[in-house]
Amino acid sequence: MVVQADAGAIRRRRTRASTEVRGYGRATPYLFLAPYLLLFLLFVVGPAFFGFWMSLHDWDFQLPGKPFVGLQNYKDLFDPLSATAEPFWHSMRATGIFTVASVPFLVAVPLALAVLLNRKFPGRTFFRAVYFAPFVLGVAVIGLMFRYILDTSFGLLNAFLGLFGVPDIGWTNDQPYAFISLVAVTVWWTAGFNAIIFLAGLQDIPQEQYEAAELDGANSWQQFRNVTLPGLRPVTVFIITITVLASANMFGQSVLITQGGPGDTTTTALMVITDTGFGQFRMGQATAMSYLLALCLAIISVLNFVLLRERKS
Repeated sequence: MVVQADAGAIRRRRTRASTEVRGYGRATPYLFLAPYLLLFLLFVVGPAFFGFWMSLHDWDFQLPGKPFVGLQNYKDLFDPLSATAEPFWHSMRATGIFTVASVPFLVAVPLALAVLLNRKFPGRTFFRAVYFAPFVLGVAVIGLMFRYILDTSFGLLNAFLGLFGVPDIGWTNDQPYAFISLVAVTVWWTAGFNAIIFLAGLQDIPQEQYEAAELDGANSWQQFRNVTLPGLRPVTVFIITITVLASANMFGQSVLITQGGPGDTTTTALMVITDTGFGQFRMGQATAMSYLLALCLAIISVLNFVLLRERKS
């Protein structure tokens, strides 16, 4: 009887210990997530709500009072007579032009590079590093370097073209050359990042699919269209989404290379938002602009996922 009682006590202790371990096991993921969630709430969710609260006020850093105006800052953006509507929508137009012009190149060029760099040839690792290297440079370095290269009077590009009798071109002073310059610089600078992501996607496509297509008589183009592109669909959706967001938030290139000119044709939305908030101290209007821009980008991102998602037949 004593032995049976001891055995029962041992089983109860084991059951209690197992329950405690399972309890700790269920809490483990949340314990690991807690630091990130705390930082996310503190530095993302909190500022987001505070920014929206600011957009509902006439928030001026120079004035002690910040009166509540409700949605007036948003209404002013759609009022042609307000001081904020015209510059904001001009900047949105410039942002849209740059995004539409740059995104196709920032998807097609990296895809072509990834396909080439996925092949086996001597020095492949070296060329992968070379194409990715510009992305590690800061926007200040890129802007100042190309400001000098593209300068109309003493830039290296016009000096080189002059050797062939080409007259000076206003790469930063005239349109459409200003947008061509911004797109070309951005593609050169960031194509390596997208190429690396495409390259990772290519390496996840099973080689057996290419072998089966080759046995069926498919040539290189048919393999690319029927094997590579479908296999890269999730990666392509991701790249298009982040590229649209990055292009719509272009700031440094325009500030440093074209300085928003000629006129205000390359003044992007972020430039107007920054000037309104930190230059004119009208933070309420600036945050309203930023939330309207964020709403537009959210709609575009959702449409991108809907239109490009894989459809089951």
